[in-house]
Amino acid sequence: MDKIVIHGGQRLSGSVRISGAKNAALPLMAASLLTKDEIELDNVPQLSDIATMSHLLINHGVKLSICGTGGYDALKHRVILKADTITNFRAPYDIVRKMRASVLVLGPLLARFGRAEVSMPGGCAIGTRPIDMHLKAMQALGAEIYLHDGYIEAVAPNGLHGAEINFEVVSVGATENALMAATLASGKTIIRNAAMEPEIGDLATLLNKMGAKISGIGTSILEIEGVLELHSAKHPVIFDRIEAGTYAVAAVITGGELTLENVDPVFFSNIADKIIEVGASITYDGNIVKVSAHGHRKSIDLVTGPYPAFPTDMQAQLMALLAISEGTSTITENIFENRYMHVPELNRMGANIITKGGVATVQGVSHFYGAEVMATDLRASSSLVLAGLSASGETIINRVYHLDRGYEKIEDKLAKCGAKIYRVIS
Repeated sequence: MDKIVIHGGQRLSGSVRISGAKNAALPLMAASLLTKDEIELDNVPQLSDIATMSHLLINHGVKLSICGTGGYDALKHRVILKADTITNFRAPYDIVRKMRASVLVLGPLLARFGRAEVSMPGGCAIGTRPIDMHLKAMQALGAEIYLHDGYIEAVAPNGLHGAEINFEVVSVGATENALMAATLASGKTIIRNAAMEPEIGDLATLLNKMGAKISGIGTSILEIEGVLELHSAKHPVIFDRIEAGTYAVAAVITGGELTLENVDPVFFSNIADKIIEVGASITYDGNIVKVSAHGHRKSIDLVTGPYPAFPTDMQAQLMALLAISEGTSTITENIFENRYMHVPELNRMGANIITKGGVATVQGVSHFYGAEVMATDLRASSSLVLAGLSASGETIINRVYHLDRGYEKIEDKLAKCGAKIYRVIS
């Protein structure tokens, strides 16, 4: 397996172009199943999760083309999808096990074709993340659900119909699946306690471009008037706020200064505010964000939650920063029960972190020490990279395939800003 090697202690300086959001691009790609016409997506990041979703859609019969590979270029981040000849309605285990977002084909296939068979999903080992809310939403829309041999079989021979869907807890994936399915359901659907993440707003915007009738975008109540069919559309993927937050922490943890390009300040502010609270200066000029270390770093209390609260996907990265900040910080993780698997690895590098249930107590230390560590999931991987950037000595990070799921060319971007970082391919 590949490894990342970092010789820490380098102050970062330079510019980083923030990629399109993986968590937006995946449902946007799945939405192509809702129409026979062509969907063109721009600003799609080059990630292994994108490749997995591409393989899944091709498996169903989608014609898919990516306009080039290599360093950043607008054309090279364009994906064109056309689902005019779907003949396979089964999402197989060998693809779905690699990525939990594969379950997002369930709603579109069911809505357009009246049937779908999807393997139970996989992904990062950060908690159970049951999909019962996805299935209850499909049942509310009129689908019959059967579970057998590790697969979800959903059928709606008479099509889907509008319904009121009331989620007991906020779920991004379930909201996305229900939203896509409702676009082609007959009548009106109301989704209450819908997730409000910017990536869901991006999905709703594309669906409306395709001819859907969705209102309430950006709120917890979505209303959808079903239509008979959807059509072609072009759409740019929104920026990756988690990648932006990760590079903002990289600037602060190394005592440096980075300019982040392609950032929407509105959707970045809930992350930026906490980084400022720790000890950073963050200024905005349109979609350009400048982040610099500002004085000494101090402890804070942090609680994760659904948007607009602080995102769980940034918890590990901020923990790395707090681990070398003055005082004692408290982090409360409210989304995933197993999202502290990076703690033992950070402690191997000299951190002083104790966890009890969903609460982590972080006693700041003066600095990290380089060590050989192992990544356990996507965001844990990035926290170890951040720790390695500021550590004294050499850090070796194993199992970095997790990084490739969500960070586009992270070692290249960091190296251009002065980091001593490289990948060992094995």
